[in-house]
Amino acid sequence: MVFSLQGWLNRLLFIIVFIILLFFAAGGYRFLVEVISPIHPYQKPKGDAVKVFVTDPKSPEQGNTADRLRWFYWYGE
Repeated sequence: MVFSLQGWLNRLLFIIVFIILLFFAAGGYRFLVEVISPIHPYQKPKGDAVKVFVTDPKSPEQGNTADRLRWFYWYGE
């Protein structure tokens, strides 16, 4: 078996260039996501705005069957 040094160097160069381009593509994608994405939903509101958190309401354990079935389909519990 004959191993060509030039062939291995070409493969190594290809792998290095591929990895560099992969990092540039991933960084570019990350940059575009930051630029295009809407306002971060968890940041503190500015000005007179108030952020409201909605918690899940209590389960209607004593409710009628229709309420309990609606609860099951809506929340999956």
